Amino acid sequence: MRFRCKIVDVSCLNHFTRVVNTIAKLTKSCTLRLTPDNLYFILTDKVANGGVSMWCELCQANFFDEYQMEGVSQEQNEIYLELIPENVSRALKTAQNAKAVKIKLTNKHCPCLTVAVELPSLSLNSRIVTHDIPVSVIPRRLWNDFKEPTVPDFDVSIYLPAVKTMKSVVERMKNLSNFIVIEANRNGEMNLKIETDLVSVSTHFKDLGNPPWVSDDASQNSTPERDTDLMSEARFDIKKLLQFLAGQQVNPNKAICNIVHKRMVHFILLHDDATLQYFIPALA
Repeated sequence: MRFRCKIVDVSCLNHFTRVVNTIAKLTKSCTLRLTPDNLYFILTDKVANGGVSMWCELCQANFFDEYQMEGVSQEQNEIYLELIPENVSRALKTAQNAKAVKIKLTNKHCPCLTVAVELPSLSLNSRIVTHDIPVSVIPRRLWNDFKEPTVPDFDVSIYLPAVKTMKSVVERMKNLSNFIVIEANRNGEMNLKIETDLVSVSTHFKDLGNPPWVSDDASQNSTPERDTDLMSEARFDIKKLLQFLAGQQVNPNKAICNIVHKRMVHFILLHDDATLQYFIPALA
């Protein structure tokens, strides 16, 4: 197994740093899957056990000036590593004004991702700061645990309001309750609600728009005759939603929320060269 890559372009480096910072805010530990064309950051807490799941996909050509890898074998040309994204985020913090950043899979007492940051220097010799980030290599027999999560047929799909707006609303609500309800319909309306014995608060958004696939895709279980005003909802831990909203540094072109009534909320952030999916299971 071999892996090495290099980023020279400053905007690519900043963008990659923002993605890694977002992942570090969402999870303490995750799986990095490397393929010849893409990188994936994966979190598979089994949704059945009440955990969130995450799937973040990056096209390597949009980030790296050089990218080489050899997987486990020719047929299985992939590498799966378990790592702590915060460690990668910390290493990239030293790369703000870097001339280049090289990342390489090495073996120093244990497998490591070695991040070498080449900093500008007044003398002819450049200064290089090296970070060795311990990783675990995930054996081939466990790869099936890290498949892309399947999205159940959703009842409603809706564009999210501005993430910052949503975050400030949810932050105020979290002081009143541990649980939040998201409900939405096919008329571009979405509500965020909390209800306790003492207080009931809701914030309404309208004219958000619904992504086209809901009406066009006949394979969706939701019947085409479904009333556009009918609300689908999911109730879940408000902290999980806040963690997702607070972690965002990717500035997506589009943010979508899919609701499987009373079962799950599935968020998708779409960027030109990265997509992030986040699944939160509903509580009964």
